[in-house]
Amino acid sequence: MTRTTSLLLATACAAALVATAVGQAQQAPAAPAGAAPAAQGRGGGGDACGGRSAQPQVPCPNDVNRMLAVLPATAPAKPLRARRILVLAATRGFVHSSIPLAAKMVEEMGKKTAAWTTDVTYDASSINEENLKQYDLIFLDSTTGTFLDDPNDQPATDARRKAFMDFVRGGKGIAGVHAASDSYHGTPAGRAGGQRGGGRAGGAPPQPPPPCTGGGTPGGGGGEPLWPEFNTMIGGYFKFHWSYPTPITVKIDDPKSPINAPFKGRSFNTIDEVYTYNQASFSRKNVHVLTSIDYALMSDCDKGLESSKRTDGDYALSWIRREGNGRLFYQALGHHESIYYNNPAMLEHILAGVQYALGDLKADDSPSQR
Repeated sequence: MTRTTSLLLATACAAALVATAVGQAQQAPAAPAGAAPAAQGRGGGGDACGGRSAQPQVPCPNDVNRMLAVLPATAPAKPLRARRILVLAATRGFVHSSIPLAAKMVEEMGKKTAAWTTDVTYDASSINEENLKQYDLIFLDSTTGTFLDDPNDQPATDARRKAFMDFVRGGKGIAGVHAASDSYHGTPAGRAGGQRGGGRAGGAPPQPPPPCTGGGTPGGGGGEPLWPEFNTMIGGYFKFHWSYPTPITVKIDDPKSPINAPFKGRSFNTIDEVYTYNQASFSRKNVHVLTSIDYALMSDCDKGLESSKRTDGDYALSWIRREGNGRLFYQALGHHESIYYNNPAMLEHILAGVQYALGDLKADDSPSQR
């Protein structure tokens, strides 16, 4: 490990401890089922830029300009036919300020490469059988909580869930970033069950744990699966995150995959809010892992902060899988806006993953463990 990396890790450990001490600085208590989404943005509601507001739907111009400057110019595969993507940015929990930038990325990426056209919606009712006929892929843009459900209309909820699963199983695609996996888990009332910055969503304010210790039952965390079909389809559900800006080294698990071609077989360093998953919900027997955290390079302090620590040391970040006749691509990074502009290869990775999910790019999607 280089001296620079060691210094970064030490800084991250200190930052994580500060984040723990301030409790829920980035996490709003999850609303009871039926309540409006609990709005959050790093800048609160007083920032004039829409992407930092409490209910972000407009990306910050500077973020957009930086993202546009590094967008890939060409797609790795020629579309088999004209493709159309629906970006769904509905939430029923934590609202990420990066949501509108990620949506803009999908839209502009499709334009620049001519790989697809894009519609963006923040309305979960858009997920219905008739409307979905015009789309080839649903892009889950940091959806949280029971994002499809109407708490006042169970038949509508059932219809949306069925339309969603029929869509992918019938041969179409799902792609998701970051909090797409922070969905449909927790308590039966629908509250989030993971730990963020040392505290559990909902209930009494969290108490900071001792330095570098996260506690919890090993291998557990994240609550219960609230929609098992979705939890299996997306590949796992969130139970803890290392707070932004935790530095990690991203390992390339499948260098031969065309989705990983932009990385040229080389690991790389980045910072973000970094998810870990309920151990029972995530398995390499269910997904084909593309990238993961190089856990051996994390500091002992950062390792110790993890609540309900995984016992298998498996910290995947991106993966693909088959769902019926359809396909899924998921990338766990994307909490902070910089993920969408600080590494051009990451955008190429997302582009290739989306083209896989669309069915235009062929890739080995067999489970990583059999």
